[in-house]
Amino acid sequence: MATSTTTRKEPLKVIVDSNALMAPLQFRIDVFGELERLLNRRFELILLSPVKRELEMLVGKGSPKTRRMAGYALRLAEKFRYVEVDDDAAAQMVDDVIVRIAREWKAPVFTNDVELRRRLRDISVPVIYLRQKSRLEIDGMI
Repeated sequence: MATSTTTRKEPLKVIVDSNALMAPLQFRIDVFGELERLLNRRFELILLSPVKRELEMLVGKGSPKTRRMAGYALRLAEKFRYVEVDDDAAAQMVDDVIVRIAREWKAPVFTNDVELRRRLRDISVPVIYLRQKSRLEIDGMI
């Protein structure tokens, strides 16, 4: 019985995609406040190593606007829990790694990528996304 109480007090892990990290700057939205409103419980934002590498690559090779947003996203992600994913993941696409980890952890994903959202819905993983450029919504049950 003690384990169910312990499990209940653990924060909900939310995996964050790179485009979701750029949303606050792009659309002037308080994602932390919106996540609190939407989830109504403690949560822990997770930055997977392939997502961080993707952002670092965008800082170095993107357009000036993309570089600025990716740099902002990396600074924002410093507040998140960083999770190094095994070496096999380096050969996979970032979306494939997100799908695999979300399925394993049964964790929702915060993304605005339409294709990734579809893939996650197909395996019954809840998806948090930006709606009408002004608020967050969730597709699926947590």
